[in-house]
Amino acid sequence: MYRSLGAQRLLYRSRISYYVKAGIIDQAVKLFEEMTQSNCRVFSIDYNRFIGVLIRYSRFDLAENYYCKMIPQGFSLTPFTYSRFIAALCMMRDFRLIEKLLKDMDKLGCVPDIWAFNIYLNFLCRENRLKLAMEVFRRMVEHGREPDVVTYTIMTDALCKARHYDTAVEIWRSMIGKGLIPDSKACTALVIGLCNGGKVDLAYDLTIGEMKGRVQFNNLIYNSLINGFCRAGKKDKAEAIERFMKENGHAPDLVTYNVFLNYRCDELMLEEPEEELRKMESNGMGTDVYSYNQLLKGYCKANRLKGAYSLMVRMMKLKGLCNVVSFNTIIGALCKARHTGSAYELFQKMGSKGIVPDVVTFTILIKAFLREGYSGVAMKLLDQMVTMGILPDRICYTAIVDHHCKTGNIGMACSVFNDMVEKGISPDVISYNALINGLCKASKVNEAKHLYEEMQTKGSNPDEVTFKLLIRGLLRVGSVSVAIRVWDQMMEKGVTLDGATFHALSNAYQSRNAA
Repeated sequence: MYRSLGAQRLLYRSRISYYVKAGIIDQAVKLFEEMTQSNCRVFSIDYNRFIGVLIRYSRFDLAENYYCKMIPQGFSLTPFTYSRFIAALCMMRDFRLIEKLLKDMDKLGCVPDIWAFNIYLNFLCRENRLKLAMEVFRRMVEHGREPDVVTYTIMTDALCKARHYDTAVEIWRSMIGKGLIPDSKACTALVIGLCNGGKVDLAYDLTIGEMKGRVQFNNLIYNSLINGFCRAGKKDKAEAIERFMKENGHAPDLVTYNVFLNYRCDELMLEEPEEELRKMESNGMGTDVYSYNQLLKGYCKANRLKGAYSLMVRMMKLKGLCNVVSFNTIIGALCKARHTGSAYELFQKMGSKGIVPDVVTFTILIKAFLREGYSGVAMKLLDQMVTMGILPDRICYTAIVDHHCKTGNIGMACSVFNDMVEKGISPDVISYNALINGLCKASKVNEAKHLYEEMQTKGSNPDEVTFKLLIRGLLRVGSVSVAIRVWDQMMEKGVTLDGATFHALSNAYQSRNAA
């Protein structure tokens, strides 16, 4: 009897293996189900093998089904199968089943392999579940699974992105303390993260300062440090990194040159960038549209608009390096200098140059014409924009709402605001402030108060301007008690009221009590 059942089991295994190898998974599932219902005993190894197959073919519902069937029989997955299962479930974002598998593993006294742990940690960090990722990280250490460099890289990167710089540095130093040598990916994650947080000196100390001669740094690390020092106004340190970079066999690339170019343009050192561009080209370094747009931005920032236009026409156009950003830069500068007519003329030339305007182009011009009182021209531009299939963005809508509010056309302002929401564009605090201001000026304070409450339910937090506008509006119509309640809410949020509004509120409160 036992011998015949053993032969039957071997037959089932052989046929299931045949169907799996042939890719006929449905037939394999049918046969495995038949095997579990037969008199033939199914062992732990059978469940492990077949669940492994189901994982490979992303049949997770069935994998969970058979997993739930095997556990009451006293079977369990091997650590290897558990690890594969957990890694695969990360792709499906199935937190529930992952946590169940981890708890079951914990009961068995086993832990996933480091490969699965890293995939899970990376998944949690991508899903912004950093608190849970930290718990898992600590749990793996407690259970004897030592993190590797990849683990530390994942955690350092996530913590820096979440602006938890102190914890990121603590974990980095823990890695070094355990004798692990970070690779270039780990150093890149730390340097970019800290530099983005304005901690360039710390980024330098922890990498080049401490790891010099032990790690092969790449251009991304060098460029991030150079950029960080330039943004901090420490040009000497940026140039020292460039020299160190060259000494270690890494030639500055286009990004390096563009970082220095951007710095010099921001500091209005406009002769140096021109020389830098010539040097780049003479060294065979192909300049790109970003390089020229940075110089263009520098000219505009220095109010050298003729020089900016000359650069675009004389050099950029000839090199095929002129794009919509180039035109937007000059159009924006012309509008800022109140040369809106010239900006409009340049806008009209874009088509003949083969450049299609974008939402930024239209928004710049619409805001400029509204500011100068030419609402008819602005509305024609809006119509042209929609006709071209370019949808207004939040900035464009807010500019129109603000204009209608300031000109007393509150009905049109509300209509445009509602149209923005219906189009699926979420207003930000600036959008809400524009309409709240208009409603208060139109003595529609109850509607302004309702909008103030609505913005909070939709995840937009009021700022100092919101509270100032609303409190002043409430005081204007004599709603002192409501204004004080709004002030209380403001203090609870840690926002400070400006002196003039505070005195107005205080005087209104005292006058009411005196009466």
